[in-house]
Amino acid sequence: MYAPFDLSGRGVVVTGGNGGIGLGMARALLAAGAEVAIWGSNPEKTERARAELAEGCGDATRVYAFACDVGDEAQVERAFAASAKALGTVHACFANAGVSSPGVPLLEMDLAEFRRVQRINVEGVFLTFRAAARHMAQHGQGGSLVATASTAAVEGAARNSHYGASKGAVTAYVRALAVELARYRIRANSILPGWIETDMTERSFGNSKFAEAVLPRVPARRWGAIDDFGGIAVYLASDASGYTTGEQFLIDGGYTKF
Repeated sequence: MYAPFDLSGRGVVVTGGNGGIGLGMARALLAAGAEVAIWGSNPEKTERARAELAEGCGDATRVYAFACDVGDEAQVERAFAASAKALGTVHACFANAGVSSPGVPLLEMDLAEFRRVQRINVEGVFLTFRAAARHMAQHGQGGSLVATASTAAVEGAARNSHYGASKGAVTAYVRALAVELARYRIRANSILPGWIETDMTERSFGNSKFAEAVLPRVPARRWGAIDDFGGIAVYLASDASGYTTGEQFLIDGGYTKF
């Protein structure tokens, strides 16, 4: 293994790590040697994911699971404190938890729906990163903050303006943190997934009209998979990305370039 990619002894938190992209990230981080704490709002699903990850890496002592609604300040503080206690030190934190929408036209959208998406996708990232940054600044070893945004942050997300707004906010927030937290040797970056096969996209991918219209626009000619995010997760959690901060990493099979 290229030495800078070795995550042995590193503690990593992955919110929304009980499924989808977060699960793919956690799997790769464990394979690179990290100890990982996954968070999920569904306790049963989160525990099943923990068991799956433990079996996959062959070492149950390196995987922890905590139930947490990232939009709830008290729950985030408790989950992070528990994660830090279990891991010893948190070296990297992936704010991956998020919600989507079945698609709501602006003219029909109410304030409650707009706020529902911002609560998890924006406030959840704020609360998670605030807890992580405080911890990292206190232990003095630096660290890496990584947010899962979306290509909706850089494209026009019709009927999903509230979702696009939330992901655009996340990328701006990350850029600000990259500058503000550099003095503590804390890096901040965002990942922008394209069309990835997860529970969140199942409804869209099951629509033949949608699939026939979108898939030909993906130069890679396939939907993304959760394990496509393992490499970028290991890179951003490792010393290999020590001089990388404030960046947006598009993982979309070339979709935004076509």
